[in-house]
Amino acid sequence: METTVQSQPQTQAEVLPIKGTDYIELFVSNAKQAAYYYKSAFGFHSLAYAGLETGTRTHTSYVLKQGAITLVLTSPLHSDSYITDHIRKHGDGVKVIAFTVEDAEQAYFEAIRRGAKSYMFPITEIDRYGKVCRSGIHTYGDTVHIFVERQGFHGAFLPGFEKWESDYNPPGLGFKYVDHCVGNVETGEMNRWAKFYEDVLGFRNLVTFDDKDISTRYTALMSKVMANGNLRIKFPINEPAKGKKKSQIEEYLDFYEGPGCQHIAIATDDIIHSVTAMRKHGVEFLYVPGNYYDTVQKRVGKIREDIHVLKNLGIMVDRDEDGYLLQIFTKPVEDRPTLFFEIIQRCGARSFGKGNFQALFESIEAEQKRRGTL
Repeated sequence: METTVQSQPQTQAEVLPIKGTDYIELFVSNAKQAAYYYKSAFGFHSLAYAGLETGTRTHTSYVLKQGAITLVLTSPLHSDSYITDHIRKHGDGVKVIAFTVEDAEQAYFEAIRRGAKSYMFPITEIDRYGKVCRSGIHTYGDTVHIFVERQGFHGAFLPGFEKWESDYNPPGLGFKYVDHCVGNVETGEMNRWAKFYEDVLGFRNLVTFDDKDISTRYTALMSKVMANGNLRIKFPINEPAKGKKKSQIEEYLDFYEGPGCQHIAIATDDIIHSVTAMRKHGVEFLYVPGNYYDTVQKRVGKIREDIHVLKNLGIMVDRDEDGYLLQIFTKPVEDRPTLFFEIIQRCGARSFGKGNFQALFESIEAEQKRRGTL
């Protein structure tokens, strides 16, 4: 089977409309230190805070912002906490991928009617800045989706949060929005979760990659990319495929101890600027073999960027019928080899870098070999 691209009508998207990604929340062991890392390394700015000082007795949350990306870092204040349990099992990782919607109550009950499992019954939170209605459903593993309706709310983030004033806000690195979030699931579960997004949220399958598209001599995986009606939400869902050695998906599942969000892709209009700054700030990226660049120009054709600069930075290039894209992947940003980030610049291209799969997976396998997990 080769790559298949779907062009089915968006019949269900209007039933459960989603405007875009509202926020992504990570459960982490030390939110204060994690916030410093994402500010220093990625150029996020302070936005909001909730904790003991604001009347929150169970946890603390630091909210960061860059472009249209809102990152929430949450840590428990006691050992007897569902947040503690999550961190104990998974390590630091993504708990919530939240959607902005017009009506959080309607979105919740429609999702439940379509087969979703409830995570948060619709609640309306109110403070002096207005009100926000939120509700939530479960998805793969312990990951959840929160529907957020914040019409007329004028606070920094959510009721109960205060504006986080900080003298330390490094320059931003040009990040614009969340391009996509990738989920890893167990063998045989990809189709089930693809159907979940289709049936429950009205998503459609943009493209399917099989083990012939995404494989090396040692490992392979399969993936289905699901997207909502306006294409602002894109979720590739990966599962392991049979190979001679342990794949990156199996390594993730072993160390995360179950399905979860493998990586967050964030978009920039100037990847050379963004990656140059990140490298100076200490962010580590996957190594791309030098011979990758020997044939890349022949494969992708003319691009605006200097190929020698891209090679020095390790930025990969791919092209589809709509244009080209530039992308690079960090090494895991946690101690466990789980969550990492992709930096992507789209110059017309709507695809996901299929032409880079071989080099990318060989780079990942080299890191697995170093860790002794290949």
